[in-house]
Amino acid sequence: MMTRFAARLPCLLLCAVFVIPVAAEETHEFDGRKKCSSCHKSEYRSWKKTAHARALEDLKPGNKAEAKQAAGLKPDKDYSENEKCVPCHVTGYGEDRGYEIEDPSKYLIGVGCESCHGPGEDYRRLHRKAGDRFERKQQTTPREALVEAGQEFEFKQRCYSCHMNYEGSPWAGAKKPYTPFTPEVDPKYAFDFDHAIRDNKAMHEHYKLDGTFTGPPLPPFHEEFQDKAKTGDGG
Repeated sequence: MMTRFAARLPCLLLCAVFVIPVAAEETHEFDGRKKCSSCHKSEYRSWKKTAHARALEDLKPGNKAEAKQAAGLKPDKDYSENEKCVPCHVTGYGEDRGYEIEDPSKYLIGVGCESCHGPGEDYRRLHRKAGDRFERKQQTTPREALVEAGQEFEFKQRCYSCHMNYEGSPWAGAKKPYTPFTPEVDPKYAFDFDHAIRDNKAMHEHYKLDGTFTGPPLPPFHEEFQDKAKTGDGG
């Protein structure tokens, strides 16, 4: 691993199932980050430097060899098409228009935008329409409309579904197949959500939002992040 918690995230992701919690009556399809990045350029450039962006590479032979060996995996084996491992290293595996091992999309490789923010086909369109409305008329759109369109504002369960999905985990949602990267293998695999979301080695940097959307829901860290956010290019 590199250093500190965020650099360790790819190893923790190895061989755990990424379960995306979507209500049974609501289904939204994945778009892939090409469409996200066309507007959120700064976030995309920042994301490409993160451990999440390189997550699928960690499953290739020879990569993260020491971590694999410590967890009982074969360092020289290719796990990049292993259905027990892949879900936590790509975007939307097993979901509508998500990553497919048989027909992999380069825009769904890695733990991308929609892994945290939810499948974006519907809310991406809403973003564009609301942005145009705000630019022309300074008219805002209720943030609740994004929730109805599938955008996620509470990220913790999405993170836990990989980082806490090990046997004996205190997370109630843990289930087989478990990740072999547990705190018992190495204490560095203990997951602290509040720390992780503030570590730019794993998460993209944050940029000022223009006020297009208003009202609840907002994650508890929204104000803190916006106070420190940069001014971006198209983000």
